[in-house]
Amino acid sequence: MAKRLKPVDVVLVGFGWTASIIAQELTDEGLQVLALERGEDRATVPDFATTHIQDELKYAVRNHMFQAPIRETLSFRNTPDQKALPMRQLGSFRPGAGVGGAGVHWNGQTWRFLPDDFVIRSHTEERYGPGFIPEDLTIQDWGITYDELESCYDRFEYLCGVSGKAANVAGERRPEGNPFEGNRSRDYPLPPLEPSAGSLMFDKAARELGYHPFPGPAANASRPYLNPLGVQMGQCTYCGFCEWFGCGNNSKASPQSTILPVLLKKDNFSYRTGCDVTRVVLDGSGTKAKGVLYRDLEGREFEQPAELVVLCAFAHHNVHLLLLSGIGKPYDPARSAGVVGRNYAYQITSAVEVFVDELMNPYMGAGALGQAIDDFNGDNFDHGPEGFIGGGYIALWTTGGRPILQHHLPKDTPTWGAGWKKAMAENYLHSTSVSTHGSVVSHRNAYLDLDPTYKDLYGNPMLRLTFDFHANDYRMSDYLTGKAEGIARTMKPRSINVKKRKPPYSIIPYQTTHNTGGAVMGDDPRTSVVNRYLQSWDVPNVFVVGACNFPQNPGYNPTGTVGALAFWAADAIRTRYLKRPGPLVQA
Repeated sequence: MAKRLKPVDVVLVGFGWTASIIAQELTDEGLQVLALERGEDRATVPDFATTHIQDELKYAVRNHMFQAPIRETLSFRNTPDQKALPMRQLGSFRPGAGVGGAGVHWNGQTWRFLPDDFVIRSHTEERYGPGFIPEDLTIQDWGITYDELESCYDRFEYLCGVSGKAANVAGERRPEGNPFEGNRSRDYPLPPLEPSAGSLMFDKAARELGYHPFPGPAANASRPYLNPLGVQMGQCTYCGFCEWFGCGNNSKASPQSTILPVLLKKDNFSYRTGCDVTRVVLDGSGTKAKGVLYRDLEGREFEQPAELVVLCAFAHHNVHLLLLSGIGKPYDPARSAGVVGRNYAYQITSAVEVFVDELMNPYMGAGALGQAIDDFNGDNFDHGPEGFIGGGYIALWTTGGRPILQHHLPKDTPTWGAGWKKAMAENYLHSTSVSTHGSVVSHRNAYLDLDPTYKDLYGNPMLRLTFDFHANDYRMSDYLTGKAEGIARTMKPRSINVKKRKPPYSIIPYQTTHNTGGAVMGDDPRTSVVNRYLQSWDVPNVFVVGACNFPQNPGYNPTGTVGALAFWAADAIRTRYLKRPGPLVQA
């Protein structure tokens, strides 16, 4: 029997970016807010101190900051006719665990989605005709527009101290920055990071080809920065330890470096770690949440009553919790019915390794230090002759020169021994990589559901992932890779190594932790789990916030939009829901 605890106004499941933003907003409204985090407590001091955080073996290889599969994992298969098997070790993606979530170990690449991304189905049908979209693609509009979300993007960028250069400010076009971006109310809070030798070479080559390179938007502070909450951030030192590491310099935006110093001082906020939420508790009608059930590290079960429940966990975990709690109808691909688990998507990437005579400096790096082009992202180019939907950006990132995982070697290099050592010595200071980061359109047979065979730590059905890249994704990725190869060759290298994406999708090698969908937003309860304000259609006092809301995955990293959606949902709760609790949109 679960022990019933003292009620709170709001309980948040997870304590990363989205929970931190919503907690800050709702405590300002005077509500008593509690966050439940399954991982451990973490703070910049002492947990991210440079005396130990820059340990590639511990953090990047042995996954110290990530979810432990022995405690929580999922099963995987490529197609519905296969038997799924549990993922026993982290591979393709690495969900975070602990206070700050993935906001601790991300790189800081902070994109805004393109205006057309939010209306992809209606825009594609209008420009190319309804027949251009294959029947097995389940892409759909978001139910909101870029213009509606713009102020929320702005709030997240100024919270994080993003470094960059805008090209479209208040309708004024500027010569620098991304010429394809949507209109902005103001420029980035900080100027771009200092360019690396590789990014300068990329910039020159891209311009020679008639493209429009710009510095990547970075939540790595190029200058000392005081954010709107009064939290001081330090200037980036280009140490090269961003991805998979915490920042001991308060230079990379994370909940710890932007929000928590203010939030944790509030009397009406609290959090608990080591709390694994297993259910949203519903009343007898099934239309109102009474709180959540969770287990602590000793296996004891507790019921945390609350008037409002907000799911702020990783995309997979939010969907798993909805399925276990019976909130919304599970998706059935055979009947094309149900919504929970529908429209799972991922990211598709490729790379062209470049070997040059010029001397590089691999030690200089930051998570989002680089130069990019958007000429082939979204619908910035004519898709008609190409026969696919979507696109992506092409960039040269300089994220550091960590010796275990960050090196490039020419084709046919031996995998060990004297030949491998010789190739490393000859190329370590003379290599870089041009990468592509592409969209994945939602597909009828890409989804999340409950595994009928395997159970989790508590005897609940494990989450099952059914996913593969499909023909549209491969055509798009091959197209992007060809453009990246053209840039690489224009850099006049002594050799290149083209790494195209090949089928099938494998869950074993790391790719990105950009998992989206499964609890998508929209304006129709027949095709979405939550409405435009991220409120459950079925249980109005449950909100679901995160990348699980994306109806498909555009060609950018997701965190900027995840942060913007958190502000969007928090504003809806403050200004709409609290005044009149109940559905904010009528089904």
